[in-house]
Amino acid sequence: MPTVSHRYHPSVPTIVPDGAPVVLMVSGGADSTALLVMAATDVLDVQDGRGRAKIAQDRLCVLHINHQLRGADAEKDEQFVRTLSAKYGITCVTRSLDIASIAAADHLNVEDAGRRVRYEIANQLANELCEQAGVPRASARIVTAHNANDRAETFLMNVTRGTGTSGLASIPRRRNRIVRPLLGFTHLELCNYLVERGISWREDLTNADTYYLRSYIRHEILPRLEVKNPQVLSAISGACDIVSDEDAYVSGVAARCLRKLTVREYDGYVVLDAARLAATDVVIARRVIRLAVKNLADDPRLEARHVESVLMAVANGRGAVNLPQDIQARIEFGTLTLAKAYRKERAGNIPTGTHDAHTHISETSFSAWLSVPGEQQLTQNRRLRARLIPVEHGLDVVSFARAHGREWLGESVLLDAEAAGIDATHGGRLWIEPPCAGDVLCPLGMHGQSKKLSDLLSASRLPVAERRGVPVVRTSPNGRIVWVAGIRADERSKCTQDTKVLLELSIHESLITVSDSYGG
Repeated sequence: MPTVSHRYHPSVPTIVPDGAPVVLMVSGGADSTALLVMAATDVLDVQDGRGRAKIAQDRLCVLHINHQLRGADAEKDEQFVRTLSAKYGITCVTRSLDIASIAAADHLNVEDAGRRVRYEIANQLANELCEQAGVPRASARIVTAHNANDRAETFLMNVTRGTGTSGLASIPRRRNRIVRPLLGFTHLELCNYLVERGISWREDLTNADTYYLRSYIRHEILPRLEVKNPQVLSAISGACDIVSDEDAYVSGVAARCLRKLTVREYDGYVVLDAARLAATDVVIARRVIRLAVKNLADDPRLEARHVESVLMAVANGRGAVNLPQDIQARIEFGTLTLAKAYRKERAGNIPTGTHDAHTHISETSFSAWLSVPGEQQLTQNRRLRARLIPVEHGLDVVSFARAHGREWLGESVLLDAEAAGIDATHGGRLWIEPPCAGDVLCPLGMHGQSKKLSDLLSASRLPVAERRGVPVVRTSPNGRIVWVAGIRADERSKCTQDTKVLLELSIHESLITVSDSYGG
């Protein structure tokens, strides 16, 4: 029987509440059935500081997801898991979802869609159980039944796809609160564990379909490797542990490097210093690209060829590379911009008066009214503020407005409130939206000559992907432009010596909020 060494991992002492939930993800197959039985009757190391220990029954909760892919068999799987959980007195939570429809809607294969949904639901359940128990979310554990075979299969799949070091680390023993205590067991060992105890399990016949790469490796590749080396699973698992440790170290170095190279980061895209990236050691540069892309897509599916194409464009100082998950990398003006595909609806079709200051603003397209005075959130970390300032007697308004613009480096502007369509006494409102095709304005300083907004943005040397995030302030959804935020005001709204009330418009940045690392 092929065996896998049970690598010793010294646990870092932690204080974990006695009631911290342990969610067992159980499909009903041999591996997850063995996981349930071990958790209920044996010892497991769920890396909560206790090592290999018996888990209190009131901490356990079984989660079963019915993917609705196998008709009556799927219903029987669900009933099997319910019955087995009840036998050991463990709470069982089931969810039934049409994974095929979800996969089609998100343009994923059913395997990827099923995996994503399983972890989303597991995280939600763990959060709810933590709230009920009155313990921190980080203390929960989500336990999967991945074993040595799964690890070897994932390793070979990633080698086939041309993945980076993280892919070669395969399935980690732990990631945040997700733990995999069965990686030291082979599938055969887990089957024998159940046979010895007289416990049956469910078989998913679709696992024999070699259409999918994992099944092909499981049934065609690994058996041939075992003929040459019966200990191949142990060999691959040991290599994964080593690579995983080294990967964690390099990831830390790359994360610090990414922070130093980041020039700007908004919702949906990140801008890096391309020159400094080109001078970075290639081992770290590759990882920086992967981390930056992962910030845009949870499961980016990057292959080595994608990363190398981006680095080649960086070395050349120009170019664009299309990446998975509708992400584009573009090198221009000394920067590397990584951005999600942009789809904007023309705001001009929205009737005047149908939006107010609480208009919803999405991550990729903002269209909303700005109350004057008042402010409007544009994206998660950007807002636009407006206020009215009476002109003091004797003030050189034109010089004052010019000095203000220089001081704020274009991020704030002073305009003539009345010329911008704002009532000096009662205030008013302005319309904000992204740049639209065909927009024309009279840029300040061009003495009334008109210019296409697209040409103005191009002349500003702003990277293409960033131009979609430039707020354009108008008198109304179909009205003239007042200010292209951070770029240029319109000549028709400029201050003159006759200006009585100033309109101050300014862009404010706030720190990006980091979401909970544990799914909620």
